[in-house]
Amino acid sequence: MRTYSIRTATADDLGPARAIMLDTVYHDFGTGYVPRWHGDIVDLEGAYLRPERHTLLVAVDDADGTVVATAALDSRGPAHPPNPRWIADRFPSGETAQLRRVYVRAAQRRHGIARRLVTELLDFAAADGGYRSVYLHTDPAVPGAEGFWRSMGKAVLDERDEPGGSRVVHFEVVMGADGPGPRPGHSDS
Repeated sequence: MRTYSIRTATADDLGPARAIMLDTVYHDFGTGYVPRWHGDIVDLEGAYLRPERHTLLVAVDDADGTVVATAALDSRGPAHPPNPRWIADRFPSGETAQLRRVYVRAAQRRHGIARRLVTELLDFAAADGGYRSVYLHTDPAVPGAEGFWRSMGKAVLDERDEPGGSRVVHFEVVMGADGPGPRPGHSDS
């Protein structure tokens, strides 16, 4: 059985992490790289490693040292537009830890890696002391994404239900050690 370690990304991890992220936006999302949505992927160091309240985690295959998954957190709340005004108001920048780039290579999915990464991010947010909420949005068309996030948090807006809405579901997640974890009847992504 393969085992995976979770750690804060280093400069050496940025190339492999970027490759996972780009593979995800091209293959899972089908959008390809869109600068206004994915600009952080180009400058991972500036987006996640240098800012004090931000972080980028990687999961590494213990057998060969390969980076197999990523997860990031920053202090930027969702912007309006493209998100609804009330979502931006509910999750303001500076007070909101936004989970981003929680991506696992297809071959390593369903081994609990994403849940472990998210738990680490939530602990990071709680330890910061300045975050009052944790936010993320996901594309429910990505296999497993919506079910995973529903097992971790509470949907606050499903834009598929809105007139003219997009295919985005917005979530709030409880931070810290008392936050989410595996629940009976829910699969682990």
